[in-house]
Amino acid sequence: MPISADVFTATARGKRSGEGPSKVQLSVRSLSAHYGKRLAIRNVSLDFKPRTVTALIGPSGCGKTTLLRCLNRIHEVTRGASVSGVVELEGQDIYAPGVDPVAVRRRVGMVFQRPNPFPTMSILDNVVAGLRLVGECRSRGEKLEVAERTLRLAALWDEVKDKLDRSGLSLSGGQQQRLCIARALATEPEVLLMDEPASALDPISTAKIEDLMSTLAERYTIIVVTHNMQQAARVSQETAFMLAGEDGVGELVEFGPTTELFTRPKDRRTEDYITGRFG
Repeated sequence: MPISADVFTATARGKRSGEGPSKVQLSVRSLSAHYGKRLAIRNVSLDFKPRTVTALIGPSGCGKTTLLRCLNRIHEVTRGASVSGVVELEGQDIYAPGVDPVAVRRRVGMVFQRPNPFPTMSILDNVVAGLRLVGECRSRGEKLEVAERTLRLAALWDEVKDKLDRSGLSLSGGQQQRLCIARALATEPEVLLMDEPASALDPISTAKIEDLMSTLAERYTIIVVTHNMQQAARVSQETAFMLAGEDGVGELVEFGPTTELFTRPKDRRTEDYITGRFG
């Protein structure tokens, strides 16, 4: 039976209202993704635990970002893109008929590789942009309440509280990325996807983003794509290694606790990659 968007969203509210967490928050089964006729990733299966940071690692072109984009249905926004297999959030198939992709993206937020604040909006309006689209943030008082809550979560409030009416582009690169994190948190997601969130930042800003990920993992499930092996080892509890085969299609090679994968990998290809022999 199709799952309506209302039921899908109501389930999220029920989980937040006091139900205990499950052992698996997001489950991927036999997932494959195409761009037109080109197969990008094939037959990926893995489970993401609640309130855990999972790193997706692997060389460029192995399908890490494609997998990430499939987890909140952003992949299908690309013309000609398609997905097969199952992605379940708290046991509900996010690709089931009748499920609104917007409802999915409220529960599974995303932060992109480069900071992308809306250039014509103030810092305040950037934070509440998603809520304004669905009419949930009307008065300035409501906006300020949401902005303070999420900017505090993003460790940015003290730096911007006196200049909320300035453009988001007036901030530094690291501040802009934390602003985008606050914007993603404003819709109260359960899962936060992060696509190389520190790759365009200086070392100091990178350290702040890494510290922030560790703090946010106390509340949210975080899945982060990174090319930085040291970063993956520092911030994640679990790691998935992906690799493209000779046909150029990305597949999951190995998945497990980060410490084990980095110190006792089961697959020789994993060891070769993390020790720098290729990639």
